[in-house]
Amino acid sequence: MSKSYNIAVIPGDGTGPEVVEEGVKVLKTVSSKYGVEFKLKYYGFGGEHYKKTGEILPDSAIEELKDFDAIYLGAIGHPDIEPGLLERGIVLKARFALDQYINLRPVKLLPGVESPLKDKTPADIDYVVVRENTEGFYAGAGGNFKTDTPDEISVQTAINTRKGVERCLRYAFKLAARRNKKVTLAGKTNVMTYAFGLWAKVFNEIGEKDYPEIERDYGHVDAICMWMIKNPEWFDVIVTENMFGDIISDIGAITQGGLGVAAGGNINPEGVSMFESIGGSAPKYTGRNVINPIASICSVAMMIDTLGQEEMGKAIETAVIQTTSKLKSLSAGKMGYSTSEVGDLVAEAIRNV
Repeated sequence: MSKSYNIAVIPGDGTGPEVVEEGVKVLKTVSSKYGVEFKLKYYGFGGEHYKKTGEILPDSAIEELKDFDAIYLGAIGHPDIEPGLLERGIVLKARFALDQYINLRPVKLLPGVESPLKDKTPADIDYVVVRENTEGFYAGAGGNFKTDTPDEISVQTAINTRKGVERCLRYAFKLAARRNKKVTLAGKTNVMTYAFGLWAKVFNEIGEKDYPEIERDYGHVDAICMWMIKNPEWFDVIVTENMFGDIISDIGAITQGGLGVAAGGNINPEGVSMFESIGGSAPKYTGRNVINPIASICSVAMMIDTLGQEEMGKAIETAVIQTTSKLKSLSAGKMGYSTSEVGDLVAEAIRNV
């Protein structure tokens, strides 16, 4: 094989191992067809590992992960463990430690998949949300004062640096240049005047100086939410800060058919990126072979594409489109096929692409 990549695999909790198994099945199939090798190393971090060892994601593991070409993540979240503990300790820790400063969320309605938006087709829903991934309210700046008294104060501060804002915006412009040449900044300049004053200033500076061919648009985030429902065809690349991006990307996900087909990437363009499905660990479906693996398979396509193997990524996407058209539903237990059978269908379609 002419090219080789090292991939860290973290199956995680709940149905994570099941969907990762199908993603790996598809990865091995496309690897064999195109002659590109993917060397996989599995890590057992997640709820069961924490229950046995008290360890979440040690610093030593972070150092190991820096040596991989990418990370393939299943799902994190265990019903026996305090909500948020594992998510913060694994997903957020990796994002910050590996400086994965872009959260990339494609919003694309596949042929044969039903959208809850009336009369919208795949031609109408095909855009990308670029979310700043390491700053904003999620940076953890703040604290409590006079706790458990009538005068208790809670402060949470959003951090927006010129460096963080600029590199996120440049990523969005660069992405738009490869797509339909339009970038929309989602903000709140009328209220968050300091934070989005910076975002708007840098947005226009970069656009005017370096990307004059790219159409620039701005919308308050509440209006963006409305237009994502009413006129999603208006968008190509939407870029925004961390919390707003977290919210609007899930609005996008439901319009493309739900979390069962929504994949995401935590991207460091100069380092190690991590790819995952968005739907969570779904513990009530664990071990039943009924969960939809399409989102996890799509995250494999994102990973391959980000590594520079665009043709292979496109082959997976084509195979997914052929497969989703055969499913009765995208919902767990209602697909008409088991989890493993859906993976088999995608793998077989790749062989025939």
